Amino acid sequence: MQYKIVEKESFQVVGVKEEFSCNNGENFVGIPKMWEEVHEKGTVELLSKVNNGQLKGILGVCVDKGASESGQSIDYWIAAASEGDVPEGFQSLNIPACKWVVFEVHGPMPDAIQNVWKQIFSEWFPSSGYKHAGTPDLEVYTDGDASSPDYYSEIWIPIK
Repeated sequence: MQYKIVEKESFQVVGVKEEFSCNNGENFVGIPKMWEEVHEKGTVELLSKVNNGQLKGILGVCVDKGASESGQSIDYWIAAASEGDVPEGFQSLNIPACKWVVFEVHGPMPDAIQNVWKQIFSEWFPSSGYKHAGTPDLEVYTDGDASSPDYYSEIWIPIK
């Protein structure tokens, strides 16, 4: 697993969000469907236009909502780092300043990123000495053909 540790000041993201259950891998089915919908609606193109923040690319932002009676759930955002006013039709979320571990992801979506997520929690965290900082996780999607075996993206996880 290729990774680096970086520190970043707080920043704002703008985008759309949906809540997903993590029970029985429901999030692994629902999130790719959400991506299909935002591509079809032109939301990704709009987010690309407002992507004027420090992070370049379209972001998948995972906000852990914790356990409830119905099990573990997350808010998943498809967003862009954006400074200034929140465009109509979007919501905003502040990502706090913190230390991040940034993992490289190579390969077609969604399989490549889902596999790296599993490795991070089953292999990297248990042996790294780091703990999750409890703030949102980021997926950074770059320009290019996301179905290509050469596609590059990143997973950013806040650590302490």
